[in-house]
Amino acid sequence: MHKKISEIKKNEGPPKVIKNIFNNQEIENFLKLYKELPITVHNKKQNVIKKRWLQDFGKEMQKLFYERVSSIIGDFKMDNLKDEKGEDIYGLFQESYNPIGLHIDGGFNFEDQIYKQTLIPLTPVGSTVIFKNRYYGKSTNFTIDQKELEKKDLKYGQNIRSKDHIGMFGEKAFDKEIHRKFLSHEKIDNLIGLEVELIYNWEVGSLLIFDRSSLHCSSSVIDGKKIGLTTFTKR
Repeated sequence: MHKKISEIKKNEGPPKVIKNIFNNQEIENFLKLYKELPITVHNKKQNVIKKRWLQDFGKEMQKLFYERVSSIIGDFKMDNLKDEKGEDIYGLFQESYNPIGLHIDGGFNFEDQIYKQTLIPLTPVGSTVIFKNRYYGKSTNFTIDQKELEKKDLKYGQNIRSKDHIGMFGEKAFDKEIHRKFLSHEKIDNLIGLEVELIYNWEVGSLLIFDRSSLHCSSSVIDGKKIGLTTFTKR
């Protein structure tokens, strides 16, 4: 577990949605940047494309992003892994047609004081579910799928797999109606003890900010291609 949990908890709070923080031209600039970046991952089976925001791209957008986010959460450092040169990347663009499963983005260094993560929707397609439940380990995919749990040969930046959340938050069954409407891609038994804090329907121009210790996932409500920019911060 993280060594600075008490400091991390002092800076935690409920998720925030800042509406209309980016105008149409700025969103177009983010999409242009996305098209220019080289592909990092193209999983044709899952129909997912991931691109790292490298420092050599979008210098003006880097400044804009930092100024807008720091005006809300204060000073921060980026914590988005590094490229082949050992330089920090500014975030991760992801294009997908399918929901992302239950996980946290706690980083990979227990010495770090993790802080907030942000999501900028670049399409109106998509929604994100954030739970009240928290976990202070490394970046982790939570699953009860045995094949997933057996995956050990993970590459740099890939989340570990775990079922440690089962029983950690009690034994209360997850709400069946919420599962049917928003989380049908998840096995309901994988959500035991969890309680929803926010279901955020993506709005282009808005910004979602929440704590990196928060369990979260995509909702199963997706109608077409979604593109979003995620960044992770630390103190």
